[in-house]
Amino acid sequence: MKHTLRNVTIIDIAKKLGISASTVSRALSDHPDIKNETKELVRKVAKELRYSPNPIAQSLKSNRTMTIGVIVPEIKHDFFSSAISGIEEVAYQSGYTIILCQSNESYEREVLHTNMLMHHRVAGVVVSISQNTKNGEHFQDLLRRKIPLVFFDRVCDDVNASKVVIDDYQSASEAVTYLVNKGYKRIAHFAGPKELGICKNRLNGYRDALKKVHIVSHNGFIRYGGLHEQDGYSSMDDLLKENMLPDAIFAVNDPVAIGAFQRIKESKLKIPDDIAIMGFSNNKITSLVDPTITTVEQPSFEMGRRAAEILVHTIEDKLMEPETMILETKLIVRGST
Repeated sequence: MKHTLRNVTIIDIAKKLGISASTVSRALSDHPDIKNETKELVRKVAKELRYSPNPIAQSLKSNRTMTIGVIVPEIKHDFFSSAISGIEEVAYQSGYTIILCQSNESYEREVLHTNMLMHHRVAGVVVSISQNTKNGEHFQDLLRRKIPLVFFDRVCDDVNASKVVIDDYQSASEAVTYLVNKGYKRIAHFAGPKELGICKNRLNGYRDALKKVHIVSHNGFIRYGGLHEQDGYSSMDDLLKENMLPDAIFAVNDPVAIGAFQRIKESKLKIPDDIAIMGFSNNKITSLVDPTITTVEQPSFEMGRRAAEILVHTIEDKLMEPETMILETKLIVRGST
């Protein structure tokens, strides 16, 4: 005789106890109208029968799941993997699971992921946008469906949602001022994509720090690119080919700094004697290369943690007013400057 495994339901528990299914349901959801003795009895039998709630049925009933969607540009870099850990810790403590999506710096993929999470009836979404995201129409769809949304690090300015960020302008300005105070005058900036908010703010911080001390920023010293190692490598390579040597480089992030670092090493120039280098984020690798790289520490884990806390708060307390939280950064001075 063939046995088929079937999921134990609330009805099975009700039959065994000789009570109604609605009483079992309310006992399991800790309803105040149900006596504590009944609740304990229901939980005991549920455990014996190995009952586990059906998340799909629950989501149909409540119109949402206990799942949080997370969209990040990429997982491989320290900054985002650390932020994801912060998000996951809060989600776990609050009884949520996460669905993790990687946009791979593609706007189209980000839109697809947003729609997929919407159809999965997620309780809320935490996002750091791709470098190609120009508008937030797909995020407006979430808000129209009353799905809470929190941005961190990279945000959509045209979407009225909570944000957890740092002051990119101020952090960049302080970093470049440090280089100026160390005596560097020909400071290049390897910038990120022109449209991305964090990159614009870091570029403006760099420009204004030089302006304050009357150093004219040579246009050729600002190189636009992406946010990866290859972009830093290519920018440095171009400067070497054009024989335009800066005495210091302020990179938009650590991967770009590492790419520049690699190209400088290949050219047999000395860091920091010939060219100093400074990154942004404090990825682990900056403390492992020789010389170690000066960088701006961004509290990535804390950023993820705070974003998830705001999201859970919004889901459970139905907070309607978006808030912006600005976290502190710290200059980490190392051998490369």
